[in-house]
Amino acid sequence: MPLSEYEQRVLEQMERQLTSDDPRLASTLQSRGSRGIARWVIAGAGFTVGLLVLVAGAAFSQLWLGVIGFLLMFAAGVFAFALPRQSGPIGVVDAKGGVAPRSAAKPKKAAGGFMHRFEERWDRRRDEGR
Repeated sequence: MPLSEYEQRVLEQMERQLTSDDPRLASTLQSRGSRGIARWVIAGAGFTVGLLVLVAGAAFSQLWLGVIGFLLMFAAGVFAFALPRQSGPIGVVDAKGGVAPRSAAKPKKAAGGFMHRFEERWDRRRDEGR
C-alpha cells in the first residue's frame, strides 16, 4: 500500500531533520545498501566453514582446531559488517570543489568531553520537544 501525501511529507521532513542533526549518521545509513551480494556470500561461506571447523574441534577434542574455527567465524563476521573502503580523494570537499586535508575535516573536541556533549544534546532535544 503506497504512502499518503501526508505520510510522504512527514517522512521527507524526518529525513531532512536527520540529515541536518547528524549528517554522518545520515550518510552512513544511505550507504548501507551499496554492498554487493558477493560480500555477503563470502562472509556466509567463511562463517559456515568456521562453524564446521569449530564443531570438528569439539568432536575430536582438539582445542586448537576449535579456536581456529572460532577465529574464522569472527573474521567472517567482521568482513560482513566492516565498512568498505572509500575510493576517491582523502579529506573533505569544500564548497569550491577543492579537497581539504583530513585533519581540517575533524572538528575540535569539546572541553567537557563525550558526556558533556551528550548532556548538551539531550537538553537541546528535550527543549525542542516543548
